[in-house]
Amino acid sequence: MILNTSCYWLRNVRVPVYLLNDDDGAIAVSANTDGMVLVNIKISSGIIDQIVVSGCIELDDIPTVDLQGKQIWPCFIDVHTHLDKGHIWERSPNLKGTFEEALLAIFKDEETWTTEDIYRRMEFGLKCSYVHGTKAIRTHLDSAGKLTDINWDVFKTLRKAWENRLILQAVSLASLDYYLTAAGEKLVNKVAESAGILGGVAYINPDLDQQIERIFAMAKDRNLNLDFHVDENGEAESICLYKIAEAALKYQFEGKIICGHCCSLAVQPEDIVQKTLELVKAADIGIVSLPMCNLYLQDRQYDQSQYPKTPRWRGITLVHELKQMGISVAFASDNCRDPFYGFGDHDGLEVFKMAVRICHLDRPFQDWLSSVTKTPADFMGLPDVGRIGVGMAADFIIFQGRYLSEILSRSQSDRMVIRNGKILEEKLPDYAELDQLY
Repeated sequence: MILNTSCYWLRNVRVPVYLLNDDDGAIAVSANTDGMVLVNIKISSGIIDQIVVSGCIELDDIPTVDLQGKQIWPCFIDVHTHLDKGHIWERSPNLKGTFEEALLAIFKDEETWTTEDIYRRMEFGLKCSYVHGTKAIRTHLDSAGKLTDINWDVFKTLRKAWENRLILQAVSLASLDYYLTAAGEKLVNKVAESAGILGGVAYINPDLDQQIERIFAMAKDRNLNLDFHVDENGEAESICLYKIAEAALKYQFEGKIICGHCCSLAVQPEDIVQKTLELVKAADIGIVSLPMCNLYLQDRQYDQSQYPKTPRWRGITLVHELKQMGISVAFASDNCRDPFYGFGDHDGLEVFKMAVRICHLDRPFQDWLSSVTKTPADFMGLPDVGRIGVGMAADFIIFQGRYLSEILSRSQSDRMVIRNGKILEEKLPDYAELDQLY
């Protein structure tokens, strides 16, 4: 396929009707049961100029590419990642696969982190994301001690270097008790100066209410949005999501709040679940599920002889119940080739495939494609990405698959990423680029 002209038609393209930014009833009624519609798309100078149902008008006399029913999705939006931790598995593996062992491995590895080490690993992750078809990424940055300066300075350098290719956002990652200290105050100032998002890990402890009150006050004072790691466990007593939603309403917080993981919601009594969902809905909190990492870590058990036991639950939150309640749900890649998740390649399609299989998102798919595109874009405050519409940049992915069953069954490694109307020529980076770090 050659798209080397400034103006052309893509003919017979299947696109998700839920991700079209145009309120066109004629297009909507033409969708099939999977929410796909066959259209023609006109690209002019890197912009989507026109979208029409296939066969309804005669096309202009300009170059035309017949995609024969292949699907086009908008670029992926990865709203919860840990780029600073990425690609350290070979030097710091998590041999038992537990959450506790992952923490120990990370803390030990962080003692060796330097500016060059963090930069090279983060950039490797960005290269992978970009080639796979991602347009915007939010990364959590470990932010305590020396990492407060090193991580954020590296991030700002990369954000500048990649500003014409990727939209990057950063969130501070520290336990909530850290914000009760003078060092925590310094961190909040760093986040504000860096146009970042204030974040933290919430866990049940006697001072949790005080910690939550403090971080909400800091965020309100500096006009910062919030992004929490919440209830990343299978303990019914872990009700941090409940408490954060309650606090958001109590303190009348007007910024955006995102809560990631929320695994314990799946093992809590029905009355607690219902009340939590009501509070989350009232507080307009967005939920991010991380199906790959949680499947990997949750319910890791060993018998008395230290032989692994078969896991009994998937470790995910109640994504269907949340959505049915009218609460926005996104999926994201989370960790990549580090002690928290030993696999991954920063690929939004892999995230969606795994989410479909783990969470039973099919039958019907409805608008679940929004969960890795439009919804996380909204979480990040990016109304002009994660969807396809007239007047928007011609940034999308062309898959060889014509139907969702085809896309979800083969790797789609032959996908074509289109940025500003042109085929992206870059290739995935070679792992050898990281050899000096091991």
